[in-house]
Amino acid sequence: MSELRVAVLLSGEGTSLENLFERIEAGNLPARIEVVISSKTDVGGLERARQRGIPAIAVPRREHPEVEDFNDALHAVLDRYDVELVALLGFLSPFETRGKFDGRTINVHPALIPAFSGQGFYGSRVHQAVLESGVTLTGATVHFVDGEYDHGPIILQEAVEVRADDSVQSLAARVQAAERRLVPEAIRLFAEGQLRIEGRRVHRLD
Repeated sequence: MSELRVAVLLSGEGTSLENLFERIEAGNLPARIEVVISSKTDVGGLERARQRGIPAIAVPRREHPEVEDFNDALHAVLDRYDVELVALLGFLSPFETRGKFDGRTINVHPALIPAFSGQGFYGSRVHQAVLESGVTLTGATVHFVDGEYDHGPIILQEAVEVRADDSVQSLAARVQAAERRLVPEAIRLFAEGQLRIEGRRVHRLD
């Protein structure tokens, strides 16, 4: 099977990106990272890509106040690469699929969508809200991207117990461990043609 050509969009240290690199290098994921794009400059995710000789490009959100202009700049970069899948891994800005990437863009969210999701729910804010709510389960979700925050059809989810003595940091660590399992699996299923979107549902063909 040929390798799936992936673009990764991120805004931070790139731990999820590193996880993909490790899975690919171990021969466990039939994918190749073509380009890494960050909405911030001087972040660890860009450096991780550079260390492997992969194009690492910053498209600073602050230089493009309008969402449309920002996405124009993102797509101008993507147009230079032959990309089959766009993976938003800790990308903190809106990405417009614009037809070209409909059904070909995935996002990872550190909660069980639709709970604790939507605009303003990202990073530690999600885990803080989970702890304050008193729920006993949270988790991680990988989903296809549509025109709304954290809204598209769900590919995979994994539940994570919320413990009585959890801090934001301890809960985040367990949720991130779930993300490290889910993201490569979602990419593998996509690469193998095992996912079909029907309305709000994703059906697995395997």
